[in-house]
Amino acid sequence: MDFDRAIEILSNPTRREILKRLVREPHYPLQLSEHLDVSQQAIVKHLNVLEENGFVECEKVASERGGPPKKIYTVQQSFSLRMDLGPDLFRMKHTPLPKGSPINLSSSKSMSDSAIKIANQISRRRKMSISEGAGYISHIQGMLDDIDSERDSLVALHQHVLKRVSKTVDGEFESYKERSIVHTILEDPSRPLDLDRVARDLLIHSKDMQMVIDGIKGHLANTNTEEMFMPADSTTPLPWWIQG
Repeated sequence: MDFDRAIEILSNPTRREILKRLVREPHYPLQLSEHLDVSQQAIVKHLNVLEENGFVECEKVASERGGPPKKIYTVQQSFSLRMDLGPDLFRMKHTPLPKGSPINLSSSKSMSDSAIKIANQISRRRKMSISEGAGYISHIQGMLDDIDSERDSLVALHQHVLKRVSKTVDGEFESYKERSIVHTILEDPSRPLDLDRVARDLLIHSKDMQMVIDGIKGHLANTNTEEMFMPADSTTPLPWWIQG
């Protein structure tokens, strides 16, 4: 599952409403049809799309009235979708959520001490009261709001940097193809380019592509080192486009 496919599936409001119901508890198609005021035939079609793409899975359960088994659906996917858009900014990311028990999550270096404390407190619990769960959820939501606020500020700062460096790109590279490649580098400067993909996107012959890249690398490598942002850790390797 990539970002584009996930967005394509979730763009349908009925599918989103189905998932909202299923994350609370498993549902039968007839239940969903009644709650969402959508025909059962349409619900089944949406469930088939969600199941084919791994969002949900179904299980056959015996009918309480002795009839044929009925299908009941549950959510399976766990991921986060993020998209940032601005005059000088376009970023998309599809991130699967970490798997494992709370005790495994507590070993993550990215978790705060407060979150680790909660993970440890619930690690051996299979059930808790509604009031206790509401307390934990409120606390976690508060931490998420703080992280989102900081992330929003960082995204805005990221956009300001791109706005300023875009002016430099426009002034120093006359060729549209060169500017496109430099902007692609700026999308993730630490990751080497997929040259074949960039060549296909820009309709550049593979032999010519290497010449264009070498020219850009030479231009970037000649940047005044006093103006270059360098990592504080001396063991961190230089970006690929600075290396010889």
